[in-house]
Amino acid sequence: MDRPKREVAEVFRRYGPAYRQQHGASLSTAQRRVMTAIEVCRTAGLGGHLEQCNRCGHERPCYNSCRNRHCPKCQSLARAHWLQDRQSELLDTPYFHVVFTLPEPIRAVAYQNKKVVYSLLFRAAAETLLTIARDPKHLGAEIGFFAVLHTWGQNLLHHPHLHCVVTGGGLSPDGRRWIRCRAGFFLPVRVLRRLFRRLLLQYLQEAYEAGQLQFFSSLESLRERCCWRRYLAAARQTEWWVYSKAPFGGPQQVLQYVGRYTHRVAISNHRLLDIEGGQVCFRWKDYRQGHQQKTMTLAAEEFIRRFLLHVLPDRFQRIRYYGLLGNRYRQRKLALCRQLLRMPQPQTSAAEVCRDYRDLYQQLTGNSLWQCPICHQGRMLTVGIMARIDRPPAITDSS
Repeated sequence: MDRPKREVAEVFRRYGPAYRQQHGASLSTAQRRVMTAIEVCRTAGLGGHLEQCNRCGHERPCYNSCRNRHCPKCQSLARAHWLQDRQSELLDTPYFHVVFTLPEPIRAVAYQNKKVVYSLLFRAAAETLLTIARDPKHLGAEIGFFAVLHTWGQNLLHHPHLHCVVTGGGLSPDGRRWIRCRAGFFLPVRVLRRLFRRLLLQYLQEAYEAGQLQFFSSLESLRERCCWRRYLAAARQTEWWVYSKAPFGGPQQVLQYVGRYTHRVAISNHRLLDIEGGQVCFRWKDYRQGHQQKTMTLAAEEFIRRFLLHVLPDRFQRIRYYGLLGNRYRQRKLALCRQLLRMPQPQTSAAEVCRDYRDLYQQLTGNSLWQCPICHQGRMLTVGIMARIDRPPAITDSS
């Protein structure tokens, strides 16, 4: 894939200082940290190493990445490592993609209580899938799945939802056989939707009673118990959105498809079209209009505000595993599943697990970082280390 012409980092470098000056009081520590990380990513500010071709002598600096999970430039290799780890966990069974979305009233509460409500979203969605799958009227088995939190829509507005990738079958209660889903059908969406709504509203009420929710600005009235009850009652009357997509073609298609979701950030550099005159133009897909590709132009200040809506609380786990993939019993249960599905046990060599980042980059893009870009015959080798600059120079707006 070609290098994008525009980058989110360019927006932050040009307009970030002015945004900090104007909105600094409302920025959280996590948001400030993300802004700084994106600004200095792969610049002299983080240091790096010097490479030289062993044939023609060409030299190039290679700057370190910030490794921040919100940075668009730092996700490709993280995704590659994650997919490599998941390779050995694939089972020879269909997989389904189920999406749980928070309705509008609950999104507002979630934005003011990110850590609490996002955790409840995971809890309610996981309990919904596990409960309905265990029910003998539906599947009667223990399934395995992982869930990935996204908090954005294509227009960068706040839109929290979970992408769950679920095995199309599971272990019987006695652990002696594998129970498959019906062909092309996972679990009834209407049943999933109703249980998800009931559980999440129940968990929200419990969090409210425990004093774990905070309200301010337009939601300040919800501090009153009667207002809160009316608010939840109205949310209970709305139709909640749970969507189950068609099954994947096979285990390998799962990895290719899921790789687009696990380490995605609010907007990729490839969607940016222009950054000039204090405005940012980018592509977006309008799902309400038949998935039409459109362009949107925002003031740089609004673009930064929307991007920062999606900064997660520190150490918040945005990918979680449940059922057969739960961390405590994962290896034992997966081994049993392979035995019942008559699959060979995975053989993963240490060399595969510990591959150099340049090898992973070549696997992802087809381009080599080892090959000299000048003579195309030599190999780029590290010949020196460049120390980081503690205080990188400020970058002013040149537009």
